[in-house]
Amino acid sequence: MIVFRWLLSLIFVIQMYVMLAVFAVVFAPWALISRNGAFAACHLYARWVIASVRILCGLRTEIRGEVPQDEVIVAAKHQSFFDILVIFGTLPRPKFIMKRELIYTPFLGQYALRIGCIPVDRGRRGAAIAKMKADVAKGRTDPGQLVIYPQGTRVAPGVIKPYKAGSGLLYQQLDQPCVPVATNVGVFWPKRSILRKPGLAVIEFLPRIEPGLPLPEFLALIEDKIESNSNRLMAEAGFILTPAPASRG
Repeated sequence: MIVFRWLLSLIFVIQMYVMLAVFAVVFAPWALISRNGAFAACHLYARWVIASVRILCGLRTEIRGEVPQDEVIVAAKHQSFFDILVIFGTLPRPKFIMKRELIYTPFLGQYALRIGCIPVDRGRRGAAIAKMKADVAKGRTDPGQLVIYPQGTRVAPGVIKPYKAGSGLLYQQLDQPCVPVATNVGVFWPKRSILRKPGLAVIEFLPRIEPGLPLPEFLALIEDKIESNSNRLMAEAGFILTPAPASRG
């Protein structure tokens, strides 16, 4: 049975990357003319992946909570590539704080820049935060939901990794509400694995945090909200929470 699931997962992964190229090429003329074309391509691709992983691997998705439609900061738990796609496919106008290396990824990098994602060099932490704030300030005229991963990277279920200050600095600078997001996606779509497990992957939009909180209070609040609710969702999925040692970086 596990071999059969692995083969279906392999087929899914292959077609997922093939279709990434297909969508990117087909939508390229429209995307070059208008950001609307780039958003349309990315939204449609996200929905394609969500549908195809359900059909081939039995992995269903569920969105909980109130999905923000206005300009907010979305501070999300990041466990795999799939939570990026589900969040993107759900929000009307998302743009992500992303690793600078991703802009060199074929198709993905070009479309990410076109929709307004903001690349950050994680190797230069102080400079990265300053540049991130400056880039966000430049892009404030573009409406949308700014998505940031407060831990700065994918974190596997059960791994403890500290929250960084970047989300709090943006919360202060932009003076916008922040919507925390919890997930259990990593239980079914593991980091650096081909196997996609059947089940119910949940993305949950939690009650928004209005602007005005002091930075330490805000950072403590989002960490508590995101971690406690992600742990709850993972427990619902049958994951036994036995924290692994913290990863470096």
